[in-house]
Amino acid sequence: MSLIIIIITAIGLSLDSFVISISYGTVVRTNRVKTALKLSLVFGLFHVIMPIIGYYVGVGIKDYISAFDHWVAFSILSIIGLKMIIDDIKTKKSDDNKKISTKTAMVLYLALATSIDALAIGISFSLISISIIHFAVIVGLIVFCLTMTGTLFGAFLSNKLKIKMQIIGGIVLILIGLKILIEHLGS
Repeated sequence: MSLIIIIITAIGLSLDSFVISISYGTVVRTNRVKTALKLSLVFGLFHVIMPIIGYYVGVGIKDYISAFDHWVAFSILSIIGLKMIIDDIKTKKSDDNKKISTKTAMVLYLALATSIDALAIGISFSLISISIIHFAVIVGLIVFCLTMTGTLFGAFLSNKLKIKMQIIGGIVLILIGLKILIEHLGS
């Protein structure tokens, strides 16, 4: 597989992380660079580990995972999106120091939801001769860079627009979950 194809595939795998990181960045009020770095490292690491796991799991389990991976991603993203919306509605409008949860569990759920496709790619790559480590490192680096950019861009948008974006961020997460579900159910 050529480097160009690997990079294009890696960019495709990183788009959900990029969009989620923009949403995440719009609602983070403090420690934005630290949060962007945390999100980027975790998302990037998951995108390195998941294709490697998928590769070694191999063909035997491919049908089993593809039967429910879209439901897992949809559920995780929808629950987090709904939580963001509910938290925003419950919070008084005067609370400008409100923060989205940057707890490790929330970040891990988001990383898992965005990297399930990378697991499936790893399984497919076990059918052909591809250096999975080389592929996984490139994917991880691209996901890291796009997640960092997305989180900081989201923070910039939030500052410039001066509006609360948590509800919009929650809706975006739910829509990404729906997109994943519809794509997998349609194919």
